[in-house]
Formats: sequence, C-alpha cells, structure tokens
Amino acid sequence: MPSVPVPVVIDDPVLLIRIPRLYEPGMTGEELYDCTRGVWNVKERREGAALAFAVVKGVVLEVYVIDHWQPAGTSSYLRRKDVAVPGRWEFVGRVAPEAVRSRYVDRSVKSYLPRGFQNPVRYVNC
Repeated sequence: MPSVPVPVVIDDPVLLIRIPRLYEPGMTGEELYDCTRGVWNVKERREGAALAFAVVKGVVLEVYVIDHWQPAGTSSYLRRKDVAVPGRWEFVGRVAPEAVRSRYVDRSVKSYLPRGFQNPVRYVNC
C-alpha cells in the first residue's frame, strides 16, 4: 500500500467490506478472497452491488466481481469455522479485471466510512 493512499470516487455499485479482524499481512490472494466473501448480515439490497471491496484501515486491498449470493456456509472456507450462520450470506465471485482494479486498489475509501460507523459492510451506489 502507498504511504498515503489517494482518495477515490466510487462510480460503481459496491459493497465496502471491512475485514480488519480477519486480515493478516502476507495473506495469499485466495485467503484474502476467503475473508472478504462472507459471512455477512446483508439484506436484499446486496443484489444491487456489482463489486465487493476488501477494505482494511480505509484502504481497498482488492476488488471482486460478485457473481452471485448464497446462504453463508454453502461453500467451504480455508481458515474460518462456524460459517453456516442462519440469515447470513456469502458471495461467490472473482478478482475484478485490471481496468477496474486499477481504479480502486490501494485507494482510500475513508470518506465513505463515517466516524463511528460500526457495520463492517457499507453499500455505495446500490
């Protein structure tokens, strides 16, 4: 990450997913995806999001295209246990194309995360 990430304006329908408790420096791409894709308390509004951002300390680490949503625990996880939580959801997706990633990765989204905002998921443009 750059020392001072440049703020970004988000034009796409996005879920900002903050993962500070799950993230560890040096994670593989697969492990980062695993932490980002679930297990979230999101409602029907989730269907309006095309992208999910893995966010730590207000900075976008990775961008995923959301292919679809399914009940949490439907698929297996690398590190996490107890993921089959009723009423929670996980997405299935893939790393976004480079043209999309280059607009958002290593950029600051702090302006979308108001001080005191506790929910790990934030809807933007959806």
